[in-house]
Amino acid sequence: MSKSHSKKDYKRTMKTYAGEVNTLHREALGKKISTILVFEGPDASGKGGIIRRLTSALDAPNYDVIAVAAPTDEEIRQHYLWRFWRYLPRAGYMTIFDRTWYGRVLVERVEGFASEDQWGQAYSEIIDFEKQLIEHGILLLKFWINVTKEEQLERFDARKRTPHKRWKLTDEDWRNRNNWEKYSVAAHDMIQKTSTAVAPWTIIEGNNKMYARARVMESVCGALEDAVAD
Repeated sequence: MSKSHSKKDYKRTMKTYAGEVNTLHREALGKKISTILVFEGPDASGKGGIIRRLTSALDAPNYDVIAVAAPTDEEIRQHYLWRFWRYLPRAGYMTIFDRTWYGRVLVERVEGFASEDQWGQAYSEIIDFEKQLIEHGILLLKFWINVTKEEQLERFDARKRTPHKRWKLTDEDWRNRNNWEKYSVAAHDMIQKTSTAVAPWTIIEGNNKMYARARVMESVCGALEDAVAD
């Protein structure tokens, strides 16, 4: 968790990765290779900042960012995966999920919104779901952005002190923090049970934001390069 980037190295590498990811995604678009990026992690882990740096390098018409919140009344009446099927990308396009179907085994498990039978069954359902995506030719990348409890508190305090960032800090964030240990256990189970050979989790050391952003960009570039080469 102590890994970091200097500002000079960060600017240089991010400029390189930005050019690469733009070129590679345009190649993927031409070959109709769709991409799904999954981002999970504790509150204030930096998911939004990573996504902003990534999308700033892409052509706006070619991607969608889906910020997942609590399900609507309509979505609650359906199977929990239903609302994610609706947002799968068109051929060659990219869909980026800021929180995902893994809410079933994270927040719904910890907060009691799903029964033990329901979230226990979800592991195999999610594995099957992701296998179908990959068999359909979709490039699926899953990122867990990890921060320590101490780093999260520093970021919460920074948000509280910064007027234009205060809106990001909610009572729900503090309540989730009080359940840190429960969420840590749930995250451990999730990664252990759903990191498969075809859809592995990439765990990003996120205490240093610059390092985390560069690591994700590097991973996306590498995966796209392999996909278009095949």
